[in-house]
Amino acid sequence: MTSTADRIVLSFAPSAAGENPWSGVDTEWIVDELCGDTYRQYLRRAHGGPVSIGEEWSEFVSCGCATPQDVVLRVERVDGGTVLGDATTLEIHPRAEIETATR
Repeated sequence: MTSTADRIVLSFAPSAAGENPWSGVDTEWIVDELCGDTYRQYLRRAHGGPVSIGEEWSEFVSCGCATPQDVVLRVERVDGGTVLGDATTLEIHPRAEIETATR
């Protein structure tokens, strides 16, 4: 039997390849978009169900004026269960921030 996770920590990174994929990317804007109630509700519906650490989701956020920014969300931590559900808290951070904290 699976139970709903209390909290899932996600990291994001731009999906752009190249020398510095963060060049020109407004991470503050992306965080604001990803952390909005509407976007979190979308993530719960689009990816609801069992999740596992390391799972990646290709998504995009609106950067205004019909300009999308492709991002890759990665499941970094799952607390209190294994299923992403309506009651699950989603915590979202830039991947660089997560990687720096684990060094």
